Amino acid sequence: MISKKVILTGSFGVGKTSLFNKFIHDKFSDKYLTTIGVKVNKKSVTVDGQELSLLLWDIAGEVSQEKVPTSFYLGASAIIFVFDLTRPSTFNQIASNINYLKGISGDAIIKVVGNKHDLVDAEDIAQIKETIETPWDILTSAKTGANVEELFHGLAKELL
Repeated sequence: MISKKVILTGSFGVGKTSLFNKFIHDKFSDKYLTTIGVKVNKKSVTVDGQELSLLLWDIAGEVSQEKVPTSFYLGASAIIFVFDLTRPSTFNQIASNINYLKGISGDAIIKVVGNKHDLVDAEDIAQIKETIETPWDILTSAKTGANVEELFHGLAKELL
């Protein structure tokens, strides 16, 4: 079986842990618990008859803080950068965050994910699309489960 390291990163409170838990355990909690350091788990997925083990790293806090060691990113095959569709402060600096991630991650696939899609409407989405410098790859809702499986299975397909 092939194994790939996937990092979930982004600002605090954007829903990284919620996406992680929804995908791995199919659970969602409204309680906010800050991740300290890194939380690691794995899940196997089958893509086109081939089994792939995703080793998922849920990294706490900000993307480029001194608190997040760059060594966490070593060996990553993919990075999921999560932002909160309801908080402009989490998507105003997407381009610089993505450039930073590209600089430390080598050839890793980088996916930009707007989370909390259940809390915004089509008009909000249109405004955000005009505001951000880097387009997103997918919009998700860890609460409803919208596009969570699509995110991870789509990424798994790219990794193979």
